[in-house]
Amino acid sequence: MTRKIDQRWLGRLRQDQGEIANHIIDEFAAGRLSRRDFIRRATVVGISAPALGSILAACGSTSSSTSSSPGSSSSATGAPGAVIKAGIVTPTATINPVTVADQGGLDMLAQTGEYLCLSGQGLTLQPVLATSWTPNATADVWTFKIRQGVKFQNGAPLTAADVVYTYKLQTDPAGKSNALSAFKGVLTPDGVTQVDDQTVQFKLAAPNGNFPYLTSSDNYNMIIIPNNYSPAQWQSTFVGTGPFKLGSYTPKVGASFTRNESYWGTKALPSQTQFTFYDTPAASVLALTGGTIDVLGQFAVTGGEALLNGSYNVIKLKTSAHRELSMRTDQAPFTDPRVRQAIALTLNRPDIITALWKGFADLGNDSPFAPVFPSTSTSVPQRTQNIAMAKSLLSAAGHPSGFSTKLITEEFLEIPQYAQIVVQAAAAIGVKINLTVESSTQYYGQATFGNSDWLDATMSLVDYGHRSVPNVFLTAPLQTGGTWNAAHFANSSYDKLVTQYIAATDVSTQKTIAGQIQQLLLTETPIIFAYFYNYLTATAMGITGVYPTAIGHLFLYNAAKS
Repeated sequence: MTRKIDQRWLGRLRQDQGEIANHIIDEFAAGRLSRRDFIRRATVVGISAPALGSILAACGSTSSSTSSSPGSSSSATGAPGAVIKAGIVTPTATINPVTVADQGGLDMLAQTGEYLCLSGQGLTLQPVLATSWTPNATADVWTFKIRQGVKFQNGAPLTAADVVYTYKLQTDPAGKSNALSAFKGVLTPDGVTQVDDQTVQFKLAAPNGNFPYLTSSDNYNMIIIPNNYSPAQWQSTFVGTGPFKLGSYTPKVGASFTRNESYWGTKALPSQTQFTFYDTPAASVLALTGGTIDVLGQFAVTGGEALLNGSYNVIKLKTSAHRELSMRTDQAPFTDPRVRQAIALTLNRPDIITALWKGFADLGNDSPFAPVFPSTSTSVPQRTQNIAMAKSLLSAAGHPSGFSTKLITEEFLEIPQYAQIVVQAAAAIGVKINLTVESSTQYYGQATFGNSDWLDATMSLVDYGHRSVPNVFLTAPLQTGGTWNAAHFANSSYDKLVTQYIAATDVSTQKTIAGQIQQLLLTETPIIFAYFYNYLTATAMGITGVYPTAIGHLFLYNAAKS
């Protein structure tokens, strides 16, 4: 279809945009970007919603639905003032913005805390505590405008100094920040500068075309906390800028929140939210079916079949969430890539998706490039089960009769069932895998090398939450020295390609480099990515306005009972 472009109007609109933004506009006008991909990239480089709508109109495309806000997927139709009861997985450790590394913990952070921007269900970025952001011509300096008139729940006004303090704290390489998984090699404390009372500038270590995602809810540790506030005290106050404030928090049990009447934005509909923590999926599903809770933050198809019978509202999100089956590339027998490939070739991925997810998942091809990413190359052939080839590779690697090894994983959703499938599949080529399933607390340990079964085991199987861009998946578990590199993978060619991918600002360049990365990882196979699953949230009938994010947040400020 040929679109009629109003070049004069478009030219006027372009005058207010930077070099990178104008390149993206050119790509869309020339038909090299779909409307969806254009909207997504436009929000990344800071084109405002009004400007975005005008650009779409000037290019002969509809300007409606350019963004979605929390709650829009399930509009609130009930009366305000309800008490909403929700169930989520038990946080594994203290709720500390610096150290939280689990789904229950990140969900607690975001009940009262807010990010500079929100990564929404459609992978677009929406302003929250930042009103706008713009890159320089090389995307290695990003400037953010901070929202004015915002107060923390302790009454202190939000300033640019709070943002600078938060980011310096979280990017300190000598600290214990979980956000270093995203910021390592990207941003250091010296790169965070307060320009004036409402402006913060980030000078990056290298160009990064997707940097705003690292300031969003995708980088879940990055709620803004007050200047000089000790994050170790956060669990006692939950001090933030969000639409709820802390009522009570009891570790391993639950939490309650009340509406923040001084909130800077639209006030929350519920008068109160109550969260119950569950250690097992079965208990949380039973709580919803038994009427104890109104909302279940996440459930898996395995064990959650009762929620798919039409008696509950199910919110389904296409995601990049996945499981990573890592093999220690620095420990025999997995030092040989042929051994790693052989394990990968034993898996019947379509059958796994059917058995564990009843089709609510997409095939994985042993790289973090999920189908949901616009930059994923579709030119790389899909790996399929091939037992004969797997046996041949093992024999060539010196293991004609197989070998024995150990796999350690966690008790979380469908992971134990998937681990059993891996064990059974490997047996077909003579590989005996001794499986240990631990609690999440024991499995993660201190989440540092030498202190974590996750990072130290010869084989480990771990859950990875969704991200809207693959940057963290490419760096933390796979780059040399990566914070979460359970495979202990080190490959200079891979590192170089990832640097190039991260620096790219347009989808076509990203896709070209992605194809090279995907092929390299198929050859090396340090990690098996068998599937990318849909994020599933369930509510009782009559509950509206619930907004989950694919990484695991559960936003209830538009929730109501009808």
